[in-house]
Amino acid sequence: MKATFFAMAAVLAATTASAPAKAATPGQDTAAANMEVFGEARAPIGYTQFCGQFPQECAVRGRGRTNMSLTESRWRELDAINRQVNATVTPVTDLELYGTEELWTYPNRYGDCEDYALLKRLMLIRRGWAPESLLMTVVWDENGEGHAILTVTTSAGDFVLDNKRDDIRRWQATGYVFEKRQSAQGYGRWVWLRADRPAAVMGVGTTKR
Repeated sequence: MKATFFAMAAVLAATTASAPAKAATPGQDTAAANMEVFGEARAPIGYTQFCGQFPQECAVRGRGRTNMSLTESRWRELDAINRQVNATVTPVTDLELYGTEELWTYPNRYGDCEDYALLKRLMLIRRGWAPESLLMTVVWDENGEGHAILTVTTSAGDFVLDNKRDDIRRWQATGYVFEKRQSAQGYGRWVWLRADRPAAVMGVGTTKR
C-alpha cells in the first residue's frame, strides 16, 4: 500500500508542477487573520495511530508559528495541489474502506477527509513548505460532524485546504467551528482552538465528505 501511495504522490507532484491555477487572490482583509490557540490538547486517536505508522511525521521538533510568505506562485501551488488531490482521491469512509471508525493514513486512491489533508500536507512539504505552516486541523462541519482539514499559516493569514471544496478560503469563511489542530512546535503535539478546552476527544472522518 505504501509503495502505491508514494507512486501516486509522485505523479500528483509532477502534475501540479505544471497545472494551471485559477484561484482567487487572497485578498487584503487580514482582521483576525490567524487563529488564536488556547493551550495543549490531546491529539485525535487516529492521529496518534498515524504517528505509529509514520513516526517520522511526528518526530520533528517545530520552530513555532511559521507564516510562509504568500507569494503569487505559492498561492498557485496551494490551489493546484488542493484541486489535484480532490480530483484524484475518491471519498470513502474509514468504516467502508478499512472496517474501522477511525484510521488516519495516506490515501491509496480512496480516502476520508483526514487522508486528503495528510496527502496535501506531504506534497507541500516536498515542494519546500515549512511543516510548521501546514497543520492538520479538526473542526465541526456544517452538519455538526467531525471533519479534518489542512490549515496553512501564511503572511496573509490562515487558509484552509478542504476536500469538500476546491476553492481555498480563509478560516473565518468556512462556516466551521474550529476545535483543535497540530501544534507548530512539532513532536506530535496538538493545541486547542477553543477557549473552553473541551475534554472529549472527538472523532473525525465519519462521513465521506
